[in-house]
Amino acid sequence: MFKKIVLAAAAAVAIAALSGCASNPPAASSAASEQSVAAAAERLRVAMIDPTQAALAQLVADDLSYGHSGGRVDTKDSFIGDLLAGKSDFVTIAITEQTIKVVGNTAIVRHTLTADTNDSGKPGKVQIKILGVWQQQGSSWKLLARQAVRVAT
Repeated sequence: MFKKIVLAAAAAVAIAALSGCASNPPAASSAASEQSVAAAAERLRVAMIDPTQAALAQLVADDLSYGHSGGRVDTKDSFIGDLLAGKSDFVTIAITEQTIKVVGNTAIVRHTLTADTNDSGKPGKVQIKILGVWQQQGSSWKLLARQAVRVAT
């Protein structure tokens, strides 16, 4: 009798494990999500160089928390406002070493950002490491949080 109970329990565990595997999204779905996030990140890169209210509003979440390497934190309104006003002015932006990991409806994006800037009319250069958290909202990926740190020298 004990042997039958153990076998039944083992069968139940095996069925539960197989059911869990079936509910995980296939690799192609994860790859497709990563590509969608990469496309949204690229649209944000372009919009930061040539900002418009409409483009930026489509790419950032209403609850955006945008941390700069100097410690300042922007909201959606202040982030978009600074770009539109030229207070934060990116002339060029190059993204390297980008990695994307999708976990459910959230994506973790890390990369190095190298840029030529003209903030408030003052030319400069910046190289920072970025951690971006993107969230799928409906059919769109939106930047929910971002934190920059200076590159270690």
